[in-house]
Amino acid sequence: MATEASTSAAGSGGGSWVEGMSADNIKGLVLALSSSFFIGASFIVKKKGLKKAAASGVRAGVGGYSYLYEPLWWAGMITMIVGEVANFAAYAFAPAILVTPLGALSIIISAVLADIMLKEKLHIFGILGCVLCVVGSTTIVLHAPQERAIESVAEVWDLATEPAFLSYAAIVFAATFVLIYYFIPQYGQTHIMVYIGVCSLVGSLSVMSVKALGIALKLTFSGMNQLIYPQTWLFTIVVVACIVTQMNYLNKALDTFNTAVVSPIYYTMFTSLTILASVIMFKDWDRQNPTQIVTEMCGFVTILSGTFLLHKTKDLVDGLPPTLPVRIPKHADDDDYAAEGIPLRSAAEGIPLRSPRAAESFRSTSL
Repeated sequence: MATEASTSAAGSGGGSWVEGMSADNIKGLVLALSSSFFIGASFIVKKKGLKKAAASGVRAGVGGYSYLYEPLWWAGMITMIVGEVANFAAYAFAPAILVTPLGALSIIISAVLADIMLKEKLHIFGILGCVLCVVGSTTIVLHAPQERAIESVAEVWDLATEPAFLSYAAIVFAATFVLIYYFIPQYGQTHIMVYIGVCSLVGSLSVMSVKALGIALKLTFSGMNQLIYPQTWLFTIVVVACIVTQMNYLNKALDTFNTAVVSPIYYTMFTSLTILASVIMFKDWDRQNPTQIVTEMCGFVTILSGTFLLHKTKDLVDGLPPTLPVRIPKHADDDDYAAEGIPLRSAAEGIPLRSPRAAESFRSTSL
């Protein structure tokens, strides 16, 4: 009897393949890991395409678009799209508290491939950061909550319209409105948290809508058509509106501040708010005991530590302190991406390479 029940549960997608993990969680995990690999690899492929295009035209960093004619850059874009599709599908099977933190693994993929393909040497602290990300991700995977069984998009809509999540959404809209119309005009060019705050707040709602839309499509493909429900299209509208807003202000942040500063802060805020939104809307923690919740939080903090360590030491070369300006110079020399003050290292010589302007900046800050 117990065996039959177990088999029946597994067939419905809610049984255990291994202790503590459902079949849906396994599918979501595989999709999330695949997404991280494709997205992480896409950065390297696109950068190789940009460097190849820059050799025969005007660099993208100074307004050139020659990369649009470079097949390698398009290969990177296609790879990124595949990764984003896998990430989208992952939310249909697994809770956001499992999928979202695993995005940090794309940083590891990028760092390792940059070391191999671009000869951008990975410092020992960068390796430690990678290890921390892997340990934290493993901790979350082993203690992630089971995916909630949902039979229609109408159930997701009911969860989204409960007072708790409506209150969260109202706070997000109010905070976003204040940031956009009051803080950005005054502090957008000097305070990094303003742009990132908008991206992270809106991003948390976009993930909830993406998950709802993913569930609707999963049910539709399984034979239960959800496209006939207006809620499916409402979630689609929210996804488009949130992603457009999110990308707009993320681009502003990247254009104004150093990527090495933006990336870890954005990852921290976006992931934290997404987990909070998921806990409120889907009640992920209601089915877990305090020990599991604390363990998940420890895993998340471990990932954050690894992410910050990776970014903080990405420009660290043996014998030299890191130079990490928050603001990106608007006009820079064209010599191999050294304009951000990030020392590159020749694999053959082991010598840090800097542009004259970056070297001058280093000397002045050292005095």
